[in-house]
Amino acid sequence: MTGSRVNKMDVSVLIQSILLIFCAGRVHSEVFTALADLEELLQTESSLIYTLENYIRAEEEKLDYLKRYAHIYKSQYEKAAEDVQVYVANPINAYTLVKRLTADWKEVENLITMDLSPDYMENITYIKENMKFPTDEDLNGAAVALTRLQDTYRLETSSLARGELNGIKYSSELSAADCFELGRQSYNNEDYYHTQLWMREADSRLNREANETVGRSDILEYLAFSTYKQGNIRLALDLTNKLLEILPTHTRALGNKVYYEDELQKIVEEKRKGDDGSEAIQNDEIKPNDGVHGREFYEQMCRGEITLSDAKLSKLKCRYLNKNHPFLLIAPFKVEEAHHKPDIFIFHDVLADSEIATIRRMAQPRFRRATVQNTDTGELEIAQYRISKSAWLKEEEHKHIADVSQRVSDITGLTMATAEELQVVNYGIGGHYEPHFDFARKDELNAFKSLGTGNRIATVLFYMTDVEQGGATVFPSISVTLWPKKGAAAFWHNLHPSGDGDKMTRHAACPVLTGSKWVSNKWIHERGQEFLRPCTLDRPNEDFVA
Repeated sequence: MTGSRVNKMDVSVLIQSILLIFCAGRVHSEVFTALADLEELLQTESSLIYTLENYIRAEEEKLDYLKRYAHIYKSQYEKAAEDVQVYVANPINAYTLVKRLTADWKEVENLITMDLSPDYMENITYIKENMKFPTDEDLNGAAVALTRLQDTYRLETSSLARGELNGIKYSSELSAADCFELGRQSYNNEDYYHTQLWMREADSRLNREANETVGRSDILEYLAFSTYKQGNIRLALDLTNKLLEILPTHTRALGNKVYYEDELQKIVEEKRKGDDGSEAIQNDEIKPNDGVHGREFYEQMCRGEITLSDAKLSKLKCRYLNKNHPFLLIAPFKVEEAHHKPDIFIFHDVLADSEIATIRRMAQPRFRRATVQNTDTGELEIAQYRISKSAWLKEEEHKHIADVSQRVSDITGLTMATAEELQVVNYGIGGHYEPHFDFARKDELNAFKSLGTGNRIATVLFYMTDVEQGGATVFPSISVTLWPKKGAAAFWHNLHPSGDGDKMTRHAACPVLTGSKWVSNKWIHERGQEFLRPCTLDRPNEDFVA
């Protein structure tokens, strides 16, 4: 509530005025000895009453703001308590939750600290130090996630602000201040495209707010400069002039106005010399395509706009697979072919609900930010193109983990002796993992070196939740999209029989639009597989998936 909040400086000035008046009374303590001095005390009392009443009004206004914040927090909490998982699975709810406990909560603390309430502030400090509490980095990450979803799924800014995702209303609307904060976070990231989008939405919503949540001057300042950074100097100047109508002495705006006018004059002079001088104005609706299998293609796949041709789909089959295994003869695997060459299979109903519950329960306390391997050093590090948390589980820790490992062996026909531990992953707000290979390429000499088990020959990816919208696994090079289905597992070989990496297996985890995505991976390595994988490029028969 930035725009009309209690002015902290005004309150402090009022307090200082009261103290000065009392100090003055003590210094001139003998005023009773002269009527003239008593008459002057009436003037003092009048000033004191005026100052005190202003202070009381300021305190009451502060309490009104705190009550308003309390109402917002309580109403959102009660809404979340109806179904916590559904609530936090919604990226808009997740963003506003983080915002309420970062940017909004700072405003609450500022209001509270105006009062002499050290005990209450100690309680807040204790909570912040001993319980989970989001940081400014979390706020920035949540904002970036929303803009990522906006781009990937082509969501209109106004629809997002209304709480809609692909036409479905999931949450309450964003305030002008919420939109402003999204724009401000984008600005801090030097993402001026999204700064413009969200500042415009903030301005639009401000016009409809009875109680303004942000100042128009703040919106105009960010909007003007981001517009300039996008190449539209004339519009930036117009917005700056509007800002100066509100705050005529705004220092930065005055400086920017002069600069923009000079830049426009240069353009006029260049035109006189015969130069085109046209401005490079960014089209808000157009994003560049960076190649046949680049970002635009990847995002199209995430939206479900790219699929296999009917000719290729007609060759894919579903079947039961038993491999002449005694148990599988009774309950064979249900196998769906997702692609030929490279061969990608979906095994349905291979994880029980009880196993999923065990895996999630064991993994969650161990979650750490998911990492990627530095191709130069082989060291693990965090990266913005992988937004999730992960944990690793050993077979000996629980029977369910051992059972899953054995099932992977049954599915693939490969030994688990040199496989990695079961990796469990939960994706966050807009969680994703951009296109990557599971195997180490020839120039990545240090990858998996410490394991001593060779390269990753195959991947088994278990889906442990259904995902309402988004979250697909896509293979851009072969136009294959796998949608998460609870209890299913995807399987593919990362290496050709020659040992060379299969570049067609480059894949990505699309951003989760709404819902919670849990997966687990079993990466199988080369060592020990020498006599288990057929040395052939022929299609596998029905008794052996390779």
